[in-house]
Amino acid sequence: MIKKESRNSMRVMRHNRIRNKISGTSTIPRLCVFRSNTGIYAQIIDDENKTTLVSASSLEKDLKLTNGSNIEAAKVVGKAIAEKAKKAKITQVVFDRGGYLYHGRVKALADAARENGLEF
Repeated sequence: MIKKESRNSMRVMRHNRIRNKISGTSTIPRLCVFRSNTGIYAQIIDDENKTTLVSASSLEKDLKLTNGSNIEAAKVVGKAIAEKAKKAKITQVVFDRGGYLYHGRVKALADAARENGLEF
């Protein structure tokens, strides 16, 4: 019988491979994306100081989302993270897709962040 690794453990392995090549600095931080079955989360992280500078998620009350796990919610979270980054004077980031395919919700979040002023 073929032993198959779980999807999440394979994603974590991909994410570790990505993280060996990508890191955020204080001048160009890292935009990290995590998606679950119920929501999508984005953080802008400075890896040198090990701090989260800005975060947004589909669980936030002020976004007023009824369903946090669809493409529309990802677009709203992308817009929110870009607006919060502008307030924190962050214009350029490195995108970390978190081991997920650049497709669907992850792509929608990235496109919305780009449209609202983040460069990556």
